[in-house]
Amino acid sequence: MNLNLHRPLAFIDLETTGLSVGSDRIVEIAILKVNPDGSRTMREHRVNPEMPISAESTSIHEISNEDVATEPTFKDLAPSLFKFLFDCDLAGYNSNKFDIPMLVEEFFRVGIEFDFQERKMVDVQNVFHKMEQRTLKAAFKFYCGKEIENAHSAAADIEATYEVLEAQLAKYDELENDVDFLSDFSKFQNTADIMGRVVYNEEKQECINFGKHKGTPLEDVFTKEPGYYGWLMNGDFPRSTKKVFSDVMDRVKGQS
Repeated sequence: MNLNLHRPLAFIDLETTGLSVGSDRIVEIAILKVNPDGSRTMREHRVNPEMPISAESTSIHEISNEDVATEPTFKDLAPSLFKFLFDCDLAGYNSNKFDIPMLVEEFFRVGIEFDFQERKMVDVQNVFHKMEQRTLKAAFKFYCGKEIENAHSAAADIEATYEVLEAQLAKYDELENDVDFLSDFSKFQNTADIMGRVVYNEEKQECINFGKHKGTPLEDVFTKEPGYYGWLMNGDFPRSTKKVFSDVMDRVKGQS
């Protein structure tokens, strides 16, 4: 089954130095770009993260510091990747919580503002979890009847993710072959930032989605406890999340 696309859909998978979106870096990136006519283009790069790879991460993706020592940095690759992803919607497996926020953070870090707000984001893991509650390996076996060869290779994982989404569309009549529908369906909350640290309530207010103020509008928190803003801005949050904090604080200051 061919995906019903209005514009290109880029499936993204990353291997990284660790799991912190705010402080870790990409060591491998694979992008499978699927065009509305069904044609596909794959890009795959090893990346010098300019920082050590954790032993735990190397044990999973088998990429060592030596493997990427002479590879280009993300700053070297960023202009061509930005151009490749221009006018693309985005997809992946657990991509809304990890791959896309990490990629956006890397772009921010080298001075490129990657606008994710105008893009649809399809998280195949969320579709899977709403339907079956399993892992990518189990999803590939369940939907496609195959085992992933070379699992935890970015290219192998993202090819499997693409096949799983196609199989999900074929299996579930209630899933529409439409990126707008899939983007909405693969969200668990209406988020104001990519990581879901800030979510919108029914009144369209940005609310904190963690900690002691969970569920409270940011404007109320910053008005009553302005020092909390400083704590947030010094915390280990992605720049895209901090931008939401900053925008809300600017609004609060404008009202005073």
